[in-house]
Amino acid sequence: MRYLRIRSRHQPYEVAVLATSPVCGILMLTLDVRPTSVQTSMPAPVQAAWEISLILVGVAGLLGMLWPGRLSTGLGIELASVTVLGTITGMFAVALVSLWNHQSLVTASFVVAVTIGSIWRAVQIAVDLRRLVRACECVPDLQLQGGVP
Repeated sequence: MRYLRIRSRHQPYEVAVLATSPVCGILMLTLDVRPTSVQTSMPAPVQAAWEISLILVGVAGLLGMLWPGRLSTGLGIELASVTVLGTITGMFAVALVSLWNHQSLVTASFVVAVTIGSIWRAVQIAVDLRRLVRACECVPDLQLQGGVP
C-alpha cells in the first residue's frame, strides 16, 4: 500500500484569513461600517448576510482545522468553510469592480487572490478526502474493528 499523504490542516495563510474573517464581520456589524462598494452594490439584507457569513466561515473553518474527532469530519467542515469563503470574497470582488476606479482595481486584485486561494485550498481538501476514502477502502474490516482508525 502506498503512503497516504494528507496536506497540513494548519496552513498559515488559511489560518490568518479564517481568523481575520470573523473579526471583520463582527466589526462591520457592531460599528455599522461597510466598504463603500458593498453599500453601493449590495442591498441591506445581502450586506447583513455577507457579514454574518464572514463570522460563520471563520469560526467554522477554524473549528474544522482543530476538530478533535475524525479527520474526515474536520476536513469536511474545513472544505465547506473555504468554499463559502471563496464565494463571499468573490462577492466582495464583484462589488469592488462595480465601482471601477483605480483604488477598487487594486483592492479587487488582492481580494480575488484570496478568492483563488480559497478555491485552491478547497480543491486540495477534496483531493485529500478522496485519498482518505480510497485508503479506508483498502483497510480490511477486521483491522477497523480492532481499534485501528
